[in-house]
Amino acid sequence: MAAVAARYDQLKELDVVVLSMSTDSHFVHKIWQEEELTKMLDGGVPFPMLSDAGGKVGTLYGVYDEGAGVDIRGRFIIDPDFVIRAMEVLTPEVGRNPDELIRQVQAFRHVVATGEVTPSGWEPGETTLTPGPDLVGKVWKVWKP
Repeated sequence: MAAVAARYDQLKELDVVVLSMSTDSHFVHKIWQEEELTKMLDGGVPFPMLSDAGGKVGTLYGVYDEGAGVDIRGRFIIDPDFVIRAMEVLTPEVGRNPDELIRQVQAFRHVVATGEVTPSGWEPGETTLTPGPDLVGKVWKVWKP
């Protein structure tokens, strides 16, 4: 959460709305913000920290661990039409990578704007692919890993 907050300005520039959610109460979120997050980041986390008491939202998104009573780490990119375009779910001991989140948002924006597709590991400005029959069996001519 703090790593995403540190990149929040860049995400806002991409018109990304960031929400965080856990099964913790808003009281716990307040303590996290005051005692932990403001020490990591000037001002703490600038986006809403939502409570999923009982794991209803986590259950819908497949991240609620009923045995532990917590939402495990999940990240979802949801487009303006409320379609999940990407999701990443990790067990608690491994953190997510905000650079990859930003790269994926940039790739989805590029795809929507151009109709092109982005190959594995694509970064803005790199080669893209134009889907169609002419590309079948010939990707190697335009892109190499």
